[in-house]
Amino acid sequence: MEEEKLEILEFSENWAEAIVSNDAERIGRFMADEWVIVGENGAITKKDFLSLVASGDVTHETMQMVGEARIQLYKDTAILTARVTNNGHYKGEPFRADEWTTDVFAKYEGRWLCVLSQITPAKD
Repeated sequence: MEEEKLEILEFSENWAEAIVSNDAERIGRFMADEWVIVGENGAITKKDFLSLVASGDVTHETMQMVGEARIQLYKDTAILTARVTNNGHYKGEPFRADEWTTDVFAKYEGRWLCVLSQITPAKD
């Protein structure tokens, strides 16, 4: 069980590195086709998110987990909850975010993929 939690943590860290690379193809390798991210403005699909990255409308310069992640495993499903800070640009305007993130991962043919991400602004 602990080994799988470390695997999920490493997967998440590698995904954050991919996001900072601003390479849509690389980022997409971590996401299931049905992936969506849900935030205060609703849900964005994998296709739409990766299109924003590919066009340069969304870029990330940093993506860092703050503190320890909570990881729960349920057979071929894992849920990671953590506080994450990130910054970059959206359509040319800089942004800085401090968010609580929950990612749901499912194992596909022996490989983890993210199927859902939920972000909530953090308040101290």
